[in-house]
Amino acid sequence: MLFQKKVDRAMDYAHETGGHDPDKDQEEREEDIRKEVEKGDTLAMILSALIVILPVAVVVLLLLALFGALPLFLD
Repeated sequence: MLFQKKVDRAMDYAHETGGHDPDKDQEEREEDIRKEVEKGDTLAMILSALIVILPVAVVVLLLLALFGALPLFLD
């Protein structure tokens, strides 16, 4: 390979900094993630998701209701 040394260094760096550790099982990885998330982060993520998703869902539901009621208005 042309840049084998660079590829090897990049793979070593990725493994050291945050690559997949095959010795850890799924529960240990989830526990590590929970430790990194601060106490208020979960509430902030839920609120931001609601701010993004709810307006789109409301618009889609309104459009479905309008198209569903359209035959009633055309009679």
